[in-house]
Amino acid sequence: MDLAFIALGSNVGDRDKHLAAARSAIAALPHTFIVAASDVEETEPLGGLQQEKYLNQMLAVKTALEPMQLLSELQGIEKANGRTRGERWAPRTLDLDIVAYGNTTLATVQLTLPHPGLPERDFWRRQIAQLEERL
Repeated sequence: MDLAFIALGSNVGDRDKHLAAARSAIAALPHTFIVAASDVEETEPLGGLQQEKYLNQMLAVKTALEPMQLLSELQGIEKANGRTRGERWAPRTLDLDIVAYGNTTLATVQLTLPHPGLPERDFWRRQIAQLEERL
């Protein structure tokens, strides 16, 4: 099993409820176990569009799913929670990103690992540090 970091975000509707639903759905994935969760924090939206603030959280999971399988499962969870894909950086009920997956490096159209946004997102780095302390 590999250790993966999954970022959760929501800025539409009941943000707490969307994050809770994501945590439950991720915990129910086959061969996947949540081993630590960061605190939830509110952040400013990225990308310059006028929109509400996000609630963000990071999970550390142990999983036997391959990165592309995990991505597919996460996108299914997003869709089940009302996520529609449109304009980049647009508001969303739920956003789930694989930030890192073990020591895997990957660059495909669908998935880049580690996530290319990691260096710019202080809150992700803070949350990963918090998780590493809790592991």
